[in-house]
Amino acid sequence: MDAHDDLHGKAALSLTLAVVHASNTPLLLLAADLSIVAASASFCAAFGLDPATLPGNSILGLGDGEWNIPQLGALLAATVAATVDIHAYELDLHRDGHGVRHLVLNANLLTYDDKEHARVLLAVAAVTEARASEKLKDALIREKAILLREVQHRIANSLQIIASVLLQSARRVQSEETRGHLRDAHGRVMSIAAVQQQLAKSTEGDVALRPYFTQLCASLAASMIEDPTRLSIEVDVEDRAVPSATSVSLGLIVTELVINALKHAFLDGRHGRITVEYAARGPNWTLSVIDNGIGMPANDAAKPGLGTSIVEALAGQLEAEVRVSNAHPGTAVSVAHDQVAAVHSDQLAVRVV
Repeated sequence: MDAHDDLHGKAALSLTLAVVHASNTPLLLLAADLSIVAASASFCAAFGLDPATLPGNSILGLGDGEWNIPQLGALLAATVAATVDIHAYELDLHRDGHGVRHLVLNANLLTYDDKEHARVLLAVAAVTEARASEKLKDALIREKAILLREVQHRIANSLQIIASVLLQSARRVQSEETRGHLRDAHGRVMSIAAVQQQLAKSTEGDVALRPYFTQLCASLAASMIEDPTRLSIEVDVEDRAVPSATSVSLGLIVTELVINALKHAFLDGRHGRITVEYAARGPNWTLSVIDNGIGMPANDAAKPGLGTSIVEALAGQLEAEVRVSNAHPGTAVSVAHDQVAAVHSDQLAVRVV
């Protein structure tokens, strides 16, 4: 190596030494034999070492022998030989009376155009506290999940109790109008209880629609259909799952439309069937409640009621459009999410109350 190269190498080494001494990151500059050339003050402070005793000593002899780790020596030797690179390598440092410290190592080979005087720049990050924080965070997340499931379970039970009280009250009152309102309230509470039960079963934040709608419609039928041989509710739903927030809105829409059909589509004791359907294609989906009852009203004399407002509001939240059509016989009310369609909530028939 000529004088120019030697001067260049010394300048580069001097710059490296300056960086090591000024660094806030725990750094070691090692010679090819793994002896310490320089150590940052942050390294000495992090591991309780006297900086005056480090230069010239092997990294494997640091402290009380806790650094004498064969795996560490092999990795550093391979780095000197330029056969491996150490990037974010995790290592446990065992020190008697001080427990275990988790380290993350990064090493780079510095040759300065002189392979015989190669240096290794080793960055050592102690992540013991970070690992402990991660474990604490994981434990808190698990605890939160358990508490959330317990809250959901308690809410569902409370809603079922409220629904039972409403149903008992509906049986006792003399006013047919009041009885109808109490039955409607009971159905709505049961729909919320049903979605709470599905949320409690869901582990990924999504709700499977087929079992959810099946359970929901079974609850509605049990609470609102006095004679199952006269009226029935069927579910024809694809095997799909949606986010829990979406499932809540869909469940409430089903509740309102089923209650509406039960109240208006089968007058005079006629027999019939209500079918709840859900189908999806890509991001688009359609939820339909179809009855084979008396059909759509002949005029628009009736005023929209609470059911209309609820369905319209929920459809708007889902960026969906409400569509009403004649089912020949009966009526089909669909809530459709179509990326190319605008929401026209005023298309909802006034029969919904």
